Amino acid sequence: MIALLIAGSVGLLTTMLGTPLLIGSLRIRGIGQQIREDGPSGHHDKAGTPTMGGLAIVGAATLGYVVAHAGRLEIFTARCIVAVVTICLAALVGFVDDYLKVSRQRSLGLNARAKAGALLLIAVGFAVVAVEVLGVSTRLSFVRFDAPGWQLGAIGWSIFAVLAILGTTNAVNLTDGLDGLATGSSAFAFVTFTVIGFFQLRHLEIYRNPYPASLDEAILSTAFIGACAGFLWWNAAPARIFMGDTGSLGLGAAIAVLALLENVDLLLPIVGGLFVLETVSVILQVGSFKLFGRRVFKMAPIHHHFELLGWPETTVIVRFWILSGAFAALAVGAFYGVYLAQGRTR
Repeated sequence: MIALLIAGSVGLLTTMLGTPLLIGSLRIRGIGQQIREDGPSGHHDKAGTPTMGGLAIVGAATLGYVVAHAGRLEIFTARCIVAVVTICLAALVGFVDDYLKVSRQRSLGLNARAKAGALLLIAVGFAVVAVEVLGVSTRLSFVRFDAPGWQLGAIGWSIFAVLAILGTTNAVNLTDGLDGLATGSSAFAFVTFTVIGFFQLRHLEIYRNPYPASLDEAILSTAFIGACAGFLWWNAAPARIFMGDTGSLGLGAAIAVLALLENVDLLLPIVGGLFVLETVSVILQVGSFKLFGRRVFKMAPIHHHFELLGWPETTVIVRFWILSGAFAALAVGAFYGVYLAQGRTR
């Protein structure tokens, strides 16, 4: 428990105190956000706001995770080391994308193929290491290894893991369109993984996520809670800094990787329910326009639709945070509900 508190506190304080320094450094270098020309007109005045704030989030969370192990409070596990490397690599792809946007003075960075290819390599690398080195269960699970417990095998699980990472990174990236929306929504997801990791630790006789991996995953999740909360202080509307793709890809990778390592694969769409809604809105919009020449929403992702309906930006953000919290509560409830129904009898 002490390690969890340390991880969260260090993550929080690092972003709270370090983000203003990052803002100043980015302003000096003229690193500001480029706004899409086809975006809502109310967003044009955000042009020039410092971006790449994901450096603060991922950096603070990593520092919080490392410091929580100082003095031999806990030991580092191979699972979380692989998770941190995967997250940092995804954030690096986002950093390159952000840098190209700034250097080219346009809202397009890496082309779609380059970004997708880089994320694909990272996801495949994680999946192979998870199966061949870490020994992650290859059973498809909802909240525990035997529910439903379908054996996918090494190849099947690896394909699922790759799709989960690619899908989640892109979903968080789509959600990052309003000040603090993706940051706050991600924090709720990390709360869920902290609860699940700690609960697995307390019930090792039921869950196959071994000690100390379950505790280490909870520590990493808590570090991200603190980092997101501290960054939100500066990222809340009106934002003084944006996380950029550096943050959205890093956070998306973290959410997907934690779900896979904690063996709650099928719980991921519930944990990230808001991200799913945002992604589905884009799919419906594009599909409807290509097939019927008509748009379902005024603009996609769906948060822009509500903006164009006249909702103030802060109203959209807070209401979507409420949805994120509800999805997180539903995920925890499902996890605990299966424990009550099955766990105590095994």
